[in-house]
Amino acid sequence: MTNILRSLCLILLGLLFSCKTEKPFDIIIRNGDIIIGDTSNSFKGDVAINADTIAAIGDLKNKKALKEIDATGLTVAPGFINMLSWANVSLIEDGRSQGDIRQGVTLEVLGEGRSMGPLNEIMKKNMLESQQNIKYDIEWNSLGEYLEFLENKGVSTNIASFVGNGTLREYVMNYENRVPTEDELNKMKELTKEAMEEGAMGLSTSLIYVPSGHASTEEIIELTKIVSQYNGMYISHIRDEEEHLLEAVKELIDISKEADVPGEIYHFKASGTANWGLLDSAIQLVNDARKKGLAITTDMYMYNASSTGLNVLLPSWAKEGGHSKTIELMNDPIKKKKMIKEITFHVPPEKILLVGFRNKTMRNLIGMTLAEVAAERNKDAAETVVDLIKEDDSRIQVVYFSMSEENIKKKLALPYMSICSDAGSYTNEGVFLEQSTHPRAYGSFARLLGHFVREEQVISLEEAIYKLTGLPANNLKLKKRGSLKEGFYADVVVFDANTIKANGTFKEPHQYATGMKHVFVNGTQVIEGEEHTNNFPGRIVRGPGWTGKKE
Repeated sequence: MTNILRSLCLILLGLLFSCKTEKPFDIIIRNGDIIIGDTSNSFKGDVAINADTIAAIGDLKNKKALKEIDATGLTVAPGFINMLSWANVSLIEDGRSQGDIRQGVTLEVLGEGRSMGPLNEIMKKNMLESQQNIKYDIEWNSLGEYLEFLENKGVSTNIASFVGNGTLREYVMNYENRVPTEDELNKMKELTKEAMEEGAMGLSTSLIYVPSGHASTEEIIELTKIVSQYNGMYISHIRDEEEHLLEAVKELIDISKEADVPGEIYHFKASGTANWGLLDSAIQLVNDARKKGLAITTDMYMYNASSTGLNVLLPSWAKEGGHSKTIELMNDPIKKKKMIKEITFHVPPEKILLVGFRNKTMRNLIGMTLAEVAAERNKDAAETVVDLIKEDDSRIQVVYFSMSEENIKKKLALPYMSICSDAGSYTNEGVFLEQSTHPRAYGSFARLLGHFVREEQVISLEEAIYKLTGLPANNLKLKKRGSLKEGFYADVVVFDANTIKANGTFKEPHQYATGMKHVFVNGTQVIEGEEHTNNFPGRIVRGPGWTGKKE
């Protein structure tokens, strides 16, 4: 009798459990063409999200959800990683990150050669004085505190940053162009250590600018050895992208080897028509280093024009002490004359487009080429360069049409190439419209998917998604990001591969990309039906050296 009762109880318990209603998922994205973030082929299926996590992938037709999205005919992929973002100030003004999030970017990686910390009081004063259209209080001192400031303020994308050697040098040595003393070098090492423990991805340099470029190879190696102890990366805007490109690539490889860290070249290119042929040799240097076991990678944006300051045309001695020193030299008639005489153009003045001025009275020149302004003033181009910088009291943002379209295709095909914008992430309204910009700020990722994948068929869609997701996530050693896998954070994009398109042009750059239908960041929907939801679920993504609570 006892055995019979026991059996009946077990049967009843089984019936009770089988009748229990299965809890629905928060979200199911149904019937999409899923690309998981490696180079494997896409497949039809569904993606389920619970809270901030991918809960299930596959055939979920018998499962329920509180919200369902029909992705029939659309591609579902991990959120994109912008390997070089200048959104550090634009996110303070507008945390929605509209220019990038509308292309599918869910992680902004900041800090090319300069970072938003560590800062001393003199640096904070200089930052306040140099602010242009966007005004903000500086409520932080360290890089980690800046990232926490952004997260607490509210951002739609995730954020990460390298610590810049230019910032470390300015903190310790201001703009002095000399070898650091032992104490100064030790202080920079200490600051590097602190930044790595706060979650920096590694050390960055930007060696065509000051004071970053004042550092010798040996100095950079010493700082990068600290990064190696925390399993971080060295990433660099290398010392020359023109006639000395090969020497600059070799320097990065040497630093990577000596410090025993992975190395990446920011916006890899051969700039200037006369130097386009150097790209093949530069690629060979990287390939040879990789064959020897060095983890050398590259990133790029998807346009044949770069954007930086007009001041890069000045001779190096005119830039050594920073902008204030440059203006001081321009006020000396003899130095100014010498400066003008020594200016060289890596691209002709008719291929230099003026896009950003500090002085509002000079903004009528936006959209003109340097050649046009020089002709209007009846002066030669070199003298016009100096006059404009002096009048605007700024570096002046310009676009240089300096690269080969064929080289872009060649670089894109490299298996170790990630993607970046090298730009801020703007909203096409308000303060952002007071300046022009490079269309890469609104279109680098959409242009990859629309122009180079769909139209030119340079690489497959699966390869492109890998370059936007799994590849940079692996390079940065990110945990639970960069792939559509159960248990990973739900950074997910849904887009129409047949229509996604970059709409910004060099004359009218402030135009959003189209075709990105839905974007989720940490499981929260930020783009719905191509419109921003005004949600701010972005989090700090910290590097492998972080000593805080582990994710």
